[in-house]
Amino acid sequence: MLKSLYSGISGMKGFQTKLDIIGNNVANVNTVGFKKGRVMFQDIISQNMAGATAPSGNSGGVNPKQVGLGTKIGSIDTVFTPGSPMTTNVGTDLAVDGDAFFVVSPESTGGGTYLTRAGNFTRDANGDLVTSNGFYVSGVNDTGVSFPINIKSDQQANLNFTSYSIDTNGYIYVVREDGASGKLAYDTNTKEYYLNQTNDQTNDISLATAVVSNPGGLTKVGNTFFQESGNSGPAMVGRIEDNKGGTINSGILEMSNVDLTEEFTEMIVAQRGFQANARTITTSDSILEEVVNLKR
Repeated sequence: MLKSLYSGISGMKGFQTKLDIIGNNVANVNTVGFKKGRVMFQDIISQNMAGATAPSGNSGGVNPKQVGLGTKIGSIDTVFTPGSPMTTNVGTDLAVDGDAFFVVSPESTGGGTYLTRAGNFTRDANGDLVTSNGFYVSGVNDTGVSFPINIKSDQQANLNFTSYSIDTNGYIYVVREDGASGKLAYDTNTKEYYLNQTNDQTNDISLATAVVSNPGGLTKVGNTFFQESGNSGPAMVGRIEDNKGGTINSGILEMSNVDLTEEFTEMIVAQRGFQANARTITTSDSILEEVVNLKR
């Protein structure tokens, strides 16, 4: 059988995958914190018809003669370029200007963590800062222990908080119902949230952020969440000012980094590539038909 048949099939399969990735990118063009994917192709092994020969004293060198046997998917990358910022003026809408990720957990006890760039957070009925699907946004103090962020009341003074704001380093400033103001703090020994008006910042809460050495190695797990993998490197969780992850902007959301112009251009390329490979198969079929008809 002609090798071009199988080369054409490999090309069609590759462009099908490329269209799948493009379709997912376009579908998530307005998804907060979404990072687009891209497909990179590689050629498969080549058949050697004749090897290369080195130059000699009387003749020049000869290049190898090789026939390629198709293509394959080399990688499907996640592109972590920044998305466009969208101003919302909502205090719990946050965006990272830098390389850091927010850290969230499905359990208040911190069982399992996920990384995300989607900062559309809200407060639930208990005053906990959560994601849109109920995962707890993690906070951290100088102890290095992650815990949920509860913005409800000063549990030491037994007074409620009336307002709050988040600064560029992720610290949470609160105002108590008696008019006192300061940073929200958490005592890991007594498990109490309170208003800190002292210069001791050990227990001051800031939003936990994480950086990894290779973001492209993170695994997508849905809900715009990522998990570390063997090739991403360990997630270094801490205050954003300590892990040099950038700054946190309040009242802004990072939108998807999908560029529709680029995606539709790639869609045209994928469509034409698929059609060209299909034409290779039909042409090879016509040649085989002629060969069969040699014997009548």
